[in-house]
Amino acid sequence: MTTFPGNAAETTSNTADESVTGYPPPTVGTPVTLYADVSQVLDGDEPRGAKPVYGYCSDGVAIFYAGQVNVLFGDPESGKTMLALAVAAALVTRGYRVAIIDLDHNGAHAIVDRLIDLGADEDNLRGLEHFRYVDPDDGSHVLDVVKDLTAWGVNYVLVDSIGELVPAFGGASNSPDDYTRVHRMVLTPLAKAGACVVAIDHLAKNTESRAMGATGTAAKKRAIGGTMLRVTVADAFTPGKGGSAHVTIAKDRHGGLRAHRPTGDKEPLAATFRMTADYANPWELIAPTTTDRNPLEAAPASDVDEMDKLDPPPTSVRDARTRLRWNNQRTTVAFRDWKRYRVTDSKGAETGNTDCTTCGTALTDIDVMGGFTTHPSCEPTA
Repeated sequence: MTTFPGNAAETTSNTADESVTGYPPPTVGTPVTLYADVSQVLDGDEPRGAKPVYGYCSDGVAIFYAGQVNVLFGDPESGKTMLALAVAAALVTRGYRVAIIDLDHNGAHAIVDRLIDLGADEDNLRGLEHFRYVDPDDGSHVLDVVKDLTAWGVNYVLVDSIGELVPAFGGASNSPDDYTRVHRMVLTPLAKAGACVVAIDHLAKNTESRAMGATGTAAKKRAIGGTMLRVTVADAFTPGKGGSAHVTIAKDRHGGLRAHRPTGDKEPLAATFRMTADYANPWELIAPTTTDRNPLEAAPASDVDEMDKLDPPPTSVRDARTRLRWNNQRTTVAFRDWKRYRVTDSKGAETGNTDCTTCGTALTDIDVMGGFTTHPSCEPTA
């Protein structure tokens, strides 16, 4: 298994050396100043940018940005907190400054046990040099912690969870004004100090809201400066056995992660988070291949097979729907995947495109699903 600094336990071939990892060894966080240093930006020395640098996948692409607020959201027991803790375990082992603000009151014993199971170095968890844990009493306590962490120069902060953060300050999670106020008081200062902030959030309950993302106000998504990743359980996490979860991209403000992931899905697959029973390599983030799909958006293989059996092949969603007698949503998804992965061109190679009969260049997916054989601009005018 290929390992990177955001991944598994410490190995002799996986040090935090800049030439290997693409980001420098642990340093004190960036001091907060009034203005940006534009010279650093122009000279290419700006420490923050459009490249995620924490939580490396098997292909060397990371999922979290430094100096930004990142969010993991999903259902209970989907693996979102475990993923954030896994990255924390790897970083604290390598000497980074890691903090956990436990608003969900999991408790120090539970958190430390999980970090050790995930490969964290026990010596680096002791004292306050590399690791700081807090179960805050109220908003005032949280603000004291934020002040301390920014002065300390923290590299990575896990905030678990947003659902408990706003109420700690007497606000409502579904209020845009309350959320924005607390975000600016707690999360923004940590990010501006150079930390990679990873906040945990929960998935909404009703179907329409779940499709949009986490619970509460839309101000949450607007405030994200890094990645917002949906975590969905694939194989249930079982103590002593492991489990896995799909991690998909709901938002990537800078595009540094999305640029390296498969296209075609609204929320492309960022990685598969897998935990094992192997103490030496307790977890990994497996990068998707270029053809991997978001399982929540992909059509069942059986539906694509049924589409493939139609003779003659369907020419549009309407044609397929009439012949298969499926509803429009099921037919549209199956037809899209069939065209993308099963249709063969004249050379026999699989292709997701159909060529325009007039100009010979590829049609768009919208043209294909609509049953058109030419681009609108190639159609003859009256």
